[in-house]
Amino acid sequence: MFSILWMKRLVAGLLASLALMTAVALGAPASVPLANVYQQGAPLADYWVSEKLDGVRAYWDGERLWSRRGNPFQAPDWFVSDFPPQPLDGELWLGRGHFAQLSGIVRTVRPVDADWRSVRFMVFDLPLADQTFDQRLPQLRELVSQAGSPYLALVEQQRPGNHQQLMARRDKVIAVGGEGLMLRRGASVYRAGRSDDLLKVKRFDDAEAIVVGILPGKGKYQGVMGALRVRLADNHEFRIGSGFSDAERKDPPPPGSVITFKYSGHTATGLPRFASFMRVRNDEPKAAAVP
Repeated sequence: MFSILWMKRLVAGLLASLALMTAVALGAPASVPLANVYQQGAPLADYWVSEKLDGVRAYWDGERLWSRRGNPFQAPDWFVSDFPPQPLDGELWLGRGHFAQLSGIVRTVRPVDADWRSVRFMVFDLPLADQTFDQRLPQLRELVSQAGSPYLALVEQQRPGNHQQLMARRDKVIAVGGEGLMLRRGASVYRAGRSDDLLKVKRFDDAEAIVVGILPGKGKYQGVMGALRVRLADNHEFRIGSGFSDAERKDPPPPGSVITFKYSGHTATGLPRFASFMRVRNDEPKAAAVP
């Protein structure tokens, strides 16, 4: 029998999880918070900091795991058996530098037990629409601790200090193979969409684009791909010709693929400057019937 405290948490989480379930029913992206980019001068005393994990965003609705775009992950029953009935926001993670391997594991329709044994659901937020992150964090710690699942872990949250300390922490994480840091505003409520309540702290900017064309190479790239023509969410198109391995030039991402690229600021026309390919963003689970 659930305690009164657990029942209150379930009711409080209903509003946040309802938006996700509506998105799932409509085949639309799940309504989760998204990050802006940190700029020096942000009031760091208002934030918590954690490592930015190189994982796959996932939302636990109390019964199963969903992707950011509202597709179900086919996780083994034993993987989620000890997860709490409370909705949780986090990332499926295999460790630093293992995104490609992880995406292959979590996208499969028929999960392979041996592969999923190494995956962890790293939780960084508790979707309670009526409480601040400062209020949610201690409850989140308690939920993860009480669950006792070896496949559920809490992303450590600390105070960031000043800008110099934040940059030193970022560089330390990157030096051991991490991506960077995330800042969460303590006074923020759990809400969908991109805002300064959530900030990513990296050495470079990154974004996603859709491949719309493959351009042939010249010179040393004669006979292979020279560049990709890609389209941003605002319909602006541009070329990306750097960051590819020889194997990727021989077998480039086909049109329709979603890729992640890094860049440094924008040109006068608003296009990403010095864009460089990072990887194919193939972390959405494959279609399968929902029981």
